[in-house]
Amino acid sequence: MTQATARGQAAPSGGDARGRVAELHAIREQVRRGPSERATEAQHAKGKLTARERIDLLLDEGSFREVEPLRRHRASGFGLEAKKPYTDGVITGWGTVHGRTVFVYAHDFRIFGGALGEAHAQKIHKIMDKAIAAGAPLVSLNDGAGARIQEGVSALAGYGGIFQRNTRASGVIPQISVMLGPCAGGAAYSPALTDFVFMVRETSQMFITGPDVVQAVTGEKVSQNGLGGADVHAETSGVAHFAYDDEALCIEEVRYLLSLLPSNNRQMPPAVECADPVDRRGDALLELVPVDGSRPYDMRQVIEEIVDDGEFLEVHERWAKNVLCALSRLDGQVVGIIANQPQALAGVLDIEASEKAARFVQMCDAFNIPLITLLDVPGFLPGVDQEHGGIIRHGAKLLYAYCNATVPRISLILRKAYGGAYIVMDSQSIGADLTYAWPTNEIAVMGAEGAANVIFRRQIADADDPDEMRTRMVKEYKSELMHPYYAAERGLVDDVIDPAETREVLIRSLAMLRTKHADLPSRKHGNPPI
Repeated sequence: MTQATARGQAAPSGGDARGRVAELHAIREQVRRGPSERATEAQHAKGKLTARERIDLLLDEGSFREVEPLRRHRASGFGLEAKKPYTDGVITGWGTVHGRTVFVYAHDFRIFGGALGEAHAQKIHKIMDKAIAAGAPLVSLNDGAGARIQEGVSALAGYGGIFQRNTRASGVIPQISVMLGPCAGGAAYSPALTDFVFMVRETSQMFITGPDVVQAVTGEKVSQNGLGGADVHAETSGVAHFAYDDEALCIEEVRYLLSLLPSNNRQMPPAVECADPVDRRGDALLELVPVDGSRPYDMRQVIEEIVDDGEFLEVHERWAKNVLCALSRLDGQVVGIIANQPQALAGVLDIEASEKAARFVQMCDAFNIPLITLLDVPGFLPGVDQEHGGIIRHGAKLLYAYCNATVPRISLILRKAYGGAYIVMDSQSIGADLTYAWPTNEIAVMGAEGAANVIFRRQIADADDPDEMRTRMVKEYKSELMHPYYAAERGLVDDVIDPAETREVLIRSLAMLRTKHADLPSRKHGNPPI
């Protein structure tokens, strides 16, 4: 021990352990601060948080453990050899959300605009591999300018590695993409491969080709937000599942979503204590849903009346509004709810609704989330555009998803359930474990008016008063084939229940199905309609 060390004075860097530790702490502080105060101010001036501020919002306080904070790129040319900042523009690591392990990577726009280079990509690859190996969710906080052009094809190959891992992790661990800045070109395919996409209005955009290219090729002039902003993807394209006004709220909702998902496909979703009584009656349901099948109502109010404390998280709330998809709890247990929405297009199934519901069913099945299906569907949307757009193929996606699902499945028919849409919406014939109906149900091949026009066409045409004959035949058809107990009498419905008892019936049924085990045939994978 030297005299300087004995007196407690710091030795020069590298002179002894204390000196080296002091040097380490200085480097760590430099890494934590980022490239410069000016860069941080520029980020804040855009209304955006820094990568570390975002991670602090996402993870439980003090839980973040960074991986490769000292990583630097090895590229040269175009001035890169003179700029080798720590982290190389991406922060990776793990921490906890509500006490459970979550892996995260966050682009640091202050460094190379968050652009992906070889070292940057390798850091992401490593943290993705660790998330898969550990069986824990992966959250990406995206704010990057695409591939680092100065590094050429090495950067593009880095994206390939990310896409391959996104695909390998699909259905194994939850993957959540949070768009907090630009995401253009090939980079946009990684979020598209994940389970959920969050966006923030005004500051985040996603597109394959930017406005300048679009204008040059097609002559169309459009802004970045008009082309690929949060509202566009939440309402029109369906790329974004959630859109929020600010980053803090967006990230808080990511935390809430994680509380409803298991860590991986081998675990059940986390259960919580529930103070909402199992046998709480829902007498309000008798007023919420009109007996007249032509009158609309808000299916959200039905869901609120049934689930724990009226709370649920709607997925794709603003896209394909004629079907609702939501995560919620019944007696503290997570469930996935798929429901027709009579307020939008009378609740019919169309191309977008079929895709939305099919994707949601697949996600729930992958992560052991039981399915509750609430039916009030008059059929598939007719029209040339729908047929030419492939409604057969897209409707088959929903059919395939339900038929392939092995989680507990319960369907409840509130009012109309007509034709192929009734079969597709998890009917007993395609494998629903339990099927219930309210006494207001109408299960049939088609509506009574249409059926009467087909079956009694000649009698109506030959009658002295065709309108009176049509009315009489419609009434006869309803009384014979569409009364509330017709399907129950034939074993197609397990029971007709009092709407006020819906919550209790669903909870008791799910408790019975909790130990359900179902095996699919041995195969490499299915070949679903695309």
